[in-house]
Amino acid sequence: MLWREPRRARENAGQEIEIFGHNCGMALDVVPPGVLDWHFPRSVASVALMVRFAAEHGVDERTALAGTGLTGAILADPDAQIDAGLELAVVRNLVRTLGGEPAVGLQLGARYRVTTFGIFGFACVSSPTLWDAITLALRYLELSFTFCIPTVEQRPGETAGNLHDEGVPSDVRQFLVERDLTAMYVVMTDLLGDGLPLRRMEFKFDRPRYTDRFTEIFGVEPQFGRPANLFVFDPAELERPLPQSNSHTLSMCEAQCRDLVTRRRERTGIAHEVRDRLIRVSGAPAGIEEVAHALNVSVRTLRRRLSDAGTSYRDLLDEVRQALAEEMLGTTPLSVSDVAVRLGYAEASSFIYAFKRWTGTTPAAFQRGRRAEALGVRRLREGG
Repeated sequence: MLWREPRRARENAGQEIEIFGHNCGMALDVVPPGVLDWHFPRSVASVALMVRFAAEHGVDERTALAGTGLTGAILADPDAQIDAGLELAVVRNLVRTLGGEPAVGLQLGARYRVTTFGIFGFACVSSPTLWDAITLALRYLELSFTFCIPTVEQRPGETAGNLHDEGVPSDVRQFLVERDLTAMYVVMTDLLGDGLPLRRMEFKFDRPRYTDRFTEIFGVEPQFGRPANLFVFDPAELERPLPQSNSHTLSMCEAQCRDLVTRRRERTGIAHEVRDRLIRVSGAPAGIEEVAHALNVSVRTLRRRLSDAGTSYRDLLDEVRQALAEEMLGTTPLSVSDVAVRLGYAEASSFIYAFKRWTGTTPAAFQRGRRAEALGVRRLREGG
């Protein structure tokens, strides 16, 4: 099943690691994250940062938060947490209003600093070395704001950070790759105090018109149209001591990180339970009455609990339908009409309208793009 409670990585060495269904190698060579998809609850700090960023670019708070139910008062509450879908909605609002500006994802990513991540950031700062900070960050990835899932791969003579975007909705994928990778790089720079020299960078998306901005931020000119999103550096950098390392502070911060992860899972598990039950064996999403029955609650109670978690049945249904639609259009020979039927739409026109609302493009155009992308990657690999 595609949608589920955020999947936890297996810790035993020698096992295959899969993220979004893609094999990433053996655990001896690849350091996996603590969760394998982006559907984890998160603090409002990232949304608050995005709202401030939007305001600086002429977008008011109401527009930035449209459709989320979030308010300035909620964003000012340091203990508030939201479902990842709400942050995704804010991301979509920013892309819709600021998407025409060059390098907006890079600009936003550069605003994320160690202090943005609260106790999670302090734990990273207090780690002995960069390697310790990276492994801690991966272990408690649920305390971040990422949508692209990172892994770290040890290769002969180099270390590669790989950002997996396969599960990120296509309409915001490039924006979030730029934001998340920039944020990760800026935070590692903060940890070291004097920068992290990169050997190379690669991105799956096509070359944008603002490539110079990548070079300004990362110090290297990236390659585009590649099979993966990654940045590569000298493995010796992993052993660099962090200037603010403190074992006592680290111990206290990590204990708080563990407690925070536990509390977040307990408070927002309902959204993940509903996602798990939204798919029938036939592939068509279940109705709210069926989901409520499966969870042994009334429809009214289910609606209330979802509202408390910062989401709704309709929002989760749209997320599931979009993810399944993209998967079927991109990986199967099914026609648009066939996909519409499998998702429970009575008419293909209703599905086409919904898909365009989700992604900004039609199902047919999306399908053509995915097939062309797959053909290009295959040719690239065959040529290599």
